[in-house]
Amino acid sequence: MEAWVVITICAAFLQNLRSALQKHLRSSLGTTGASFVRFGYGFPLAIAYVIALHHFAGYEFAALNATFAFWSVVGGLAQIFATILLVYLFSLRNFAVGTAYSKTEPVQAAIFGLILLGERLTPGAVGAIIVGVIGVMMISVARMPLSWRNLLSAMTGRTALIGIASGAIFGISAVAYRSAALALDGPNPIMQAAVTLACVTTFQTIFMLVWMLIKDPAEIGRVARSWRSSSLVGLAGVTGSACWFTAMALQQVAYVRALGQIELLFTFAASVFVFRERINRMEVAGCLLIVAGILLLLMWK
Repeated sequence: MEAWVVITICAAFLQNLRSALQKHLRSSLGTTGASFVRFGYGFPLAIAYVIALHHFAGYEFAALNATFAFWSVVGGLAQIFATILLVYLFSLRNFAVGTAYSKTEPVQAAIFGLILLGERLTPGAVGAIIVGVIGVMMISVARMPLSWRNLLSAMTGRTALIGIASGAIFGISAVAYRSAALALDGPNPIMQAAVTLACVTTFQTIFMLVWMLIKDPAEIGRVARSWRSSSLVGLAGVTGSACWFTAMALQQVAYVRALGQIELLFTFAASVFVFRERINRMEVAGCLLIVAGILLLLMWK
């Protein structure tokens, strides 16, 4: 099994864990605070990761440049706003379905990858991604009678549009991060991904601190008081991001994000066993289609 496949599966699991922890935080923190903790409590670990790679693995520090800085800022801002939308989405519908809407990202990432990086997909990969998105669409209408009218309504309603917007912005963020990592001058994809992660999370922390100081200074105090649970979000977030960044430095974004839909398996497990939410047959069928799309992607890539 290729390295990027294993790394992506680990990233999907850690991202699901981080999202589940953030949903719990949503009850004690606002949307901004629950979104901030993944960066604010994660950036010291990201910096430590770079230092560890340098001292223990012997990797040289990557040389920064203007192109790297541009894509890092674009990716960092996009990820902040996509995360805020996703956390807000959890309050509108159940955990599994809320995450499912954002999983239209692979198609959008493929488009952005083609436009910004000129990355093309094989016809088989395009078909596999479409199968996965059909699974997402099935999940989106699972709570209503199945009809074309309901399908159109579900895909154009407020919850759907917020989820799809979240997926689109995550797609932009992913392509920007790959562009940033590729802009660095070596020494290898692992170090390039680590340096990108450290720089981006530090920037995101500063940006969101300033934002909260302006908009809601009291939220900073609530974030500080929730340090026990928030630090877990930061740990899961930064380790998951390290895996995402490394996978995207090794492989095209569309492939990584399509395989990353396996997160929905972990999401459904969390929805049933942690949040005690009921999952119906249509949602299960949609999940199976997503899995089928992932398997087809791995066979036809």
